[in-house]
Amino acid sequence: MSPAGLALVAFVIWAICKILNVTSAAKPAQIYGGDKKFVQHVSSHVPDLILPYVPTRLWGFSGHIQSVLYSLIGHIKCPWPTGNRVILNLSDGATLTYDLFVPLDLHPQGDITLAVCPGICNSSESVYIRTFVHFAQRKGYRCTVLNHVGALKDVKVTSPRIFAYGCPKDYAAMVEDVHATYPETSIICIGFSLGGNIVTKYAGDSTFHKTKKILGCVSICQGYDAGTAMDYLLQWSNFRRVYLFMMTERMKRVIMAHQAQVLCDDTKTKFLLSERLIFSAATLPELDEAYTRRVHGFDSVTALYTSSSCITYLNGIRVPMVFINSLDDPIVPEPLLEPVKKFVENHPESMMIVTSHGGHLGFHEGGILYPNPVKWLDRIVVSLADGLVTHSQKKRTA
Repeated sequence: MSPAGLALVAFVIWAICKILNVTSAAKPAQIYGGDKKFVQHVSSHVPDLILPYVPTRLWGFSGHIQSVLYSLIGHIKCPWPTGNRVILNLSDGATLTYDLFVPLDLHPQGDITLAVCPGICNSSESVYIRTFVHFAQRKGYRCTVLNHVGALKDVKVTSPRIFAYGCPKDYAAMVEDVHATYPETSIICIGFSLGGNIVTKYAGDSTFHKTKKILGCVSICQGYDAGTAMDYLLQWSNFRRVYLFMMTERMKRVIMAHQAQVLCDDTKTKFLLSERLIFSAATLPELDEAYTRRVHGFDSVTALYTSSSCITYLNGIRVPMVFINSLDDPIVPEPLLEPVKKFVENHPESMMIVTSHGGHLGFHEGGILYPNPVKWLDRIVVSLADGLVTHSQKKRTA
């Protein structure tokens, strides 16, 4: 082979190793929190936190592949838990649904419900939600999963709006209905990505009445500040602009799937909507200017993002709170985590878990090519729920 050919081969090998990040080492998660008793008690139920998180060897050390590739192909033999769909008619005319999954075993601490809020455009049918629910059911938890308005093609949208980035009204309606249906159940709120923002804002927003049956909340892979996060997503660094394009297209597909309702003539006239501007939007800020902020009643995109961000509601949180993020998350860069690190250092009953690897909602572990059937994240979140349950019981008996 010629020297040029050898150089090309060497470059390709170097590029593959760089993308796969194969020289990286497995590390334990970093844990932040000023309330040492709370952190110690909850962490005692999650012994894996002191051990290195070992991603799938060939591709798991790449945050991009964790976030994109395996979320597309899903798990090998991914479970499909069977649930019952609950339909709620909201005061604004929207039809809200959530899926209820019964526990497959008895929980040692009694009747506990995990109230799950998925990520952007996701539902109970999303792969990562299905795997989490199945694992939680086996550990004795009832699970309820919010289906974001518009996310399911077979559920008709009955109002001019689809789901909102940071409005907890839909999630609050689900929690209230769960409490009314199962008044004796204790509830742990869990949010993934966008859902983490909604759950955190729900916990900190005093305008929402919250049952005392809520034992705590877990937020996973959210960005906390929508405006600052969007500034990062608009940059090409770490391919963030590509992820933004993918999210924009998913939002547009949701609108398109329910176009007859959300873009009918009356709605377009009432909210001054232009189909041309909506479907030609190349970024979320463009789409939010053309559609989202108008339908949800905001004067500007900046006002929409400010209202949608849980960062301004943190000090209102009065329940135990756990945040989980990854340093190699291509969508949520590390600077977005700093305000939350400071918050947990000064706020009681709160902690933050930050891993070196895992990507955005990835956290696959084990194996060389094929990961273990249960994700690290699923095991950790269910163990954290156990810790929040016993922490609540400990407070009651103190």
